[in-house]
Amino acid sequence: MSFGNLTIGLIGSGNMARALIRGLLQAGHPASRLQVADPDPAQLAQAGALHAGIGTHGNNRDVAGVADVLVIAVKPQLMASVAKEIAAGPRPTGQLILSVAAGITLDSLRGWFGPDAPLVRVMPNQPATIGAGISGLAASAVVSERDRQVAEYVAAATGRALWLQDEALMDAVTAVSGSGPAYFYLLMEHMERAAVELGLPVELAAALTRETALGAARVVCETKAEPAALRAAVTSPGGTTAAALRVFETANLGAVVRSALAAARDRSVELGKSGT
Repeated sequence: MSFGNLTIGLIGSGNMARALIRGLLQAGHPASRLQVADPDPAQLAQAGALHAGIGTHGNNRDVAGVADVLVIAVKPQLMASVAKEIAAGPRPTGQLILSVAAGITLDSLRGWFGPDAPLVRVMPNQPATIGAGISGLAASAVVSERDRQVAEYVAAATGRALWLQDEALMDAVTAVSGSGPAYFYLLMEHMERAAVELGLPVELAAALTRETALGAARVVCETKAEPAALRAAVTSPGGTTAAALRVFETANLGAVVRSALAAARDRSVELGKSGT
């Protein structure tokens, strides 16, 4: 099913909004069907620079009033004021609203846009900025099958899009994939530093660490093997890998990871409660 005839409006023109625009353009969505609003002229100019045909506006209502699909991509602390501003103005009947603001629940969105508004909550992650992201999606009860397809079409412009049957899982999704890239960056950061301490030049330490991370991720994704099985396959008894893994196990790395994800999940819950 083609959705190229839909006008997609974006409120906000930051990194995630621009990632969506790039992905939609690459997917063949007409630039003339993309409208962006942002009160920051510099940010708006960056969005407009992605294609001459994109409509840019300094007023949110100018976009909300014409969009078949409205993507609200603002910081969570701005969501309430932006949503109330949009809800108070004219909008097309049946307009599908997507929110990519972390911690903003469907209940909050219903409070602003009403119980009959089709609403989808999207949790993307930072790799979406290069088209390698993964997003969790949760829909309100009134979202039709077609609207689900449209929401997936938009979210998948930056990578994979997976539906959640229960919005309550969104806090766990936030902890795993939303915040997850930072965990891998942290490990890479420490590996690069340790490699330099072992005597490797900075450039070589970075190249070895980054290509190893990329290769390991590709092996997991392309073979679909369990990470534990792959780990065992490269761990010889009494070898160098076993020596390194023993240090991780002594430090109880598993418990640290579980505590870290639980902390992120709990913070997401807190943000959801304060999001109204």
